[in-house]
Amino acid sequence: MKLEGMHHITMITGDAQANVAFYAGVLGLRMVKKTVNFDAPEAYHLYFGDEQGSPGSILTWFEFAGAPKGRAGAGMIHTIQLGVSSEAALDFWAERLEAHGYEAWRGERSLKFEDYDGLGLELVVADDGNPPLRAEHPEVPAEHAILGVEGARAYLGRGKHADRQLLTEVLGFEEVGDAHVGEIDYILRGDERHFHWGYDVPRHRALQGAGTVHHIAWHSRDDDHVKWQERVGKAGMHVTPVIDRDYFNAIYFRQPQGILFEIATTSPGFAVDEDAAHLGEQLRLPKQHEHLRPQLEQFLTKLDNPRVSAADQAEAQA
Repeated sequence: MKLEGMHHITMITGDAQANVAFYAGVLGLRMVKKTVNFDAPEAYHLYFGDEQGSPGSILTWFEFAGAPKGRAGAGMIHTIQLGVSSEAALDFWAERLEAHGYEAWRGERSLKFEDYDGLGLELVVADDGNPPLRAEHPEVPAEHAILGVEGARAYLGRGKHADRQLLTEVLGFEEVGDAHVGEIDYILRGDERHFHWGYDVPRHRALQGAGTVHHIAWHSRDDDHVKWQERVGKAGMHVTPVIDRDYFNAIYFRQPQGILFEIATTSPGFAVDEDAAHLGEQLRLPKQHEHLRPQLEQFLTKLDNPRVSAADQAEAQA
């Protein structure tokens, strides 16, 4: 039984249209699903990724309109690492981000920047084996496109090794480095993809809000999902029942560092309720909220999706 790397990472934003403009526009990802929060249907839940909506490429946001900016602190993810193919791609993105008004800082084989909410992002040269998960965008050459999510870094919430046993003995992470006091690194290796995971000493007091990460989901084969629930429960975590999220099944537990972990299945995927050629173009609602469609279509902000042609825009906004 093995986790197949990361499935998705979910954040909070205060502005759904700014979210679409930045991730589907500036970064060139595909909006693969426009739906609502299961627990708060008046709030958007937006998904972005590659052309197929593949696990390992997916970034999602809950929109709580007007939410004040938060700040990553102890027990929170502070940086998401996105893969690109080369240092030439980093040059392309430095210029593109600057042209759109975003400052970026070049590192060794990396480029750090923040989105409109202040979420920490880092482009890294991804040449250590992950298959490319690429979206198409007319302004982004294929050789420079983002290739999926390569890793994430979090701030310690408790002792440096508070979750070492959970990660290595229960979930199958491999400890790969301990560069200096306060940093520790792991890698989660699936059959096709891997994911880099690491910790740093917290710099700020945590404040949840726009621009912060809500949870990270790991990718499970469908047949192993209930086994993971049992395994995590036996390890002492308070794990939820299996929850149907329409596009995957999910279990959740808060791990010892304070970070909310999810384990999500491959199936049924994002094309289960709309044509794969038109992912993210129409508002899709969880079955339990379909009866609210008339009210929600009036309440939710109309979104301008750059992937949708002008002729289709009016219908897609609903």
